[in-house]
Amino acid sequence: MILDLMAYGAFFLTMALTYAIICLGLNVQWGQTGLFNVGIAGFVAIGAYVSALLTTPDAPGRFGGFDMPIAIGWLGGALATGFATFLVGALTIRLRADYLAIATFGVAVAVQLCVLNLEPVTGGPFGISFIPRPFASVAGNPSLFSALNLAVLAAIVILLYLALERLARSPWGRVLRAIREDETAALALGKNAVRLRLQAFAIGGAIMGLAGATQAHFIGFIAPDNYMPTLTFQVWAMLIVGGSGNNRGAILGAVVVWGIWAVSASAVSTVFPTEQQARAASLQIVMIGAALCAILLLRPRGILGEVRMFHRVGPATGNDQPPDPPVNEPLHAEKP
Repeated sequence: MILDLMAYGAFFLTMALTYAIICLGLNVQWGQTGLFNVGIAGFVAIGAYVSALLTTPDAPGRFGGFDMPIAIGWLGGALATGFATFLVGALTIRLRADYLAIATFGVAVAVQLCVLNLEPVTGGPFGISFIPRPFASVAGNPSLFSALNLAVLAAIVILLYLALERLARSPWGRVLRAIREDETAALALGKNAVRLRLQAFAIGGAIMGLAGATQAHFIGFIAPDNYMPTLTFQVWAMLIVGGSGNNRGAILGAVVVWGIWAVSASAVSTVFPTEQQARAASLQIVMIGAALCAILLLRPRGILGEVRMFHRVGPATGNDQPPDPPVNEPLHAEKP
């Protein structure tokens, strides 16, 4: 019993961490740069399918099946998605807010239709199976298999977190936040806003592609139904709940929202009879929406709000002032 619980806990955390990687990519685009991307499902699908085509064994009647190592598939999925995101960004990055959202949503729909209809490449509605799974040699031991997969995903998330934190504190990251807050001022200082936005968009897309690749190999099967708009909704909810602009918040939000999703799925299967469960599954979206509203009422900027990384300079003396408090903490008036 205890081993079964540990195996399920490892499985739960592994899935949550794949979503945490997607959230980290979205945080680069939205949290750091203010790019409203609602084509997440399409970019995740690109990474998943490219990695699957590179690593699966040869299959008659389907392109791909190069039987390469899993690491090559993950790298290929990230690079292919980063390149695709760069091309999309080159066409759409000058759009603002709702217009960029509509354009990226159109890209996601186009990708989903492609994977659904290009059957000689993607397997069409039947998807791609027999995707190699890491540590498949110990799959007979569920606890060990789940623990090893969890360790790999945790290592990837930690490395990404450290790299993105370093980028956020670098001059490049500070310029991105300056463009997000006041583009006119950044342009006046000679910063190329379009080029920097495009770089952030491509980096975020590559991270999403890596997440899609790792998720595909962890599950072992992909199909077009895995990359519906629901995925985009889930990831946005995760980032908002955790705290946009905060990489730790992105990871925490992924774990919290995936936990709500798992609990709601269990509740639906328990409460409703089998013949009604497919229809009742929509209640999972309702539960996430309710949890999202509740959290935002208590923490308007998410559980872990963005922490300012700069010091204010006094207007008269030029002395450095203490850093601003986290945005979730109320500002108290100074005593006279």
